[in-house]
Amino acid sequence: MRQLIIIGSGPAGYTAAIYAARANLNPLVIASSVEAGGELMNTTEVENFPGFPEGIQGPDLMTKLQEQAEKFGAEIVYDDVTELDLTGPVKKVTLGSKKQHEAAALIFATGSAYRKIGVAGEERLSGHGVSWCATCDGFFFRDRTIAVVGGGDSAMEEATFLTRFASKVYVIHRRGELRASKIMQERAFANEKIEFIWNSEVVDILGDAAVSGVQLRSLVDDALTELPLDGLFVAIGNDPRTHLVHNQLDLTPEGTIWVKGRSSHTSLAGVFAAGDVIDPTYRQAITAAGSGTVAALDAEHYLAALDEAGAPEPDADQIEGRSGAEL
Repeated sequence: MRQLIIIGSGPAGYTAAIYAARANLNPLVIASSVEAGGELMNTTEVENFPGFPEGIQGPDLMTKLQEQAEKFGAEIVYDDVTELDLTGPVKKVTLGSKKQHEAAALIFATGSAYRKIGVAGEERLSGHGVSWCATCDGFFFRDRTIAVVGGGDSAMEEATFLTRFASKVYVIHRRGELRASKIMQERAFANEKIEFIWNSEVVDILGDAAVSGVQLRSLVDDALTELPLDGLFVAIGNDPRTHLVHNQLDLTPEGTIWVKGRSSHTSLAGVFAAGDVIDPTYRQAITAAGSGTVAALDAEHYLAALDEAGAPEPDADQIEGRSGAEL
């Protein structure tokens, strides 16, 4: 049985692995067979991660974090978790390969998933003009007319990036103003290829074999209009990946995993959570990395308490109180 298993390979998961490996916990990181590296694998230039004044590409940053974790002894497995049993003192993790791993402690850092609009044509035309990843698919829309749905930082980053390829980029937003940070708004407003469609929502995605346009509804007067397009990029947020722990861990009203205070302690002793899966507000790479640090330190303290000679397994309140005081 292992000491620690980390599920997730974004900034939170890999940072937790770095700290845990340096503490000689020999962590096993389950990185996913498809989405290893998390959302930053789909991000272009990262300008606000400390230590990179010239910026760094998202995939390059994740590669460096992985290499650093492996340097200290973390083991990376590219597989998907299909089942978890967290209720007992031994945490059991079953993978898609049917292999099962056991550990005394577990860190859950699965991040979040792209949110969908939920309209007709979205699933049918996924990969045929509908995308959630500008860096993955932007190249295919060279000299085309496309639109981005959303009003936050992600939407502005997607729209600005897509102007490298597209001849025209519409931004469709439900409100009359953006939620994005000031610098991201300024970049988008200054780009002559970007045009904003305010107070409107997508009610249908048009096209047979490929996207040909969208139907919009005005949130001011309910008027329906059609906008011809060659592609649609959805950037309306993300949902925490918590499906594996439903009915095992307590969740917050926002759907994230509940943790006690500033710690990473969940409702079950020996189970810790970090990154976007506990953060409905900030959702930045650096806050996720810091959260991963907290989780690794909490797990280290928990395991140390288990190793104390003659000490019974501590309950969640005991461990949480200790961790919170030391942090």
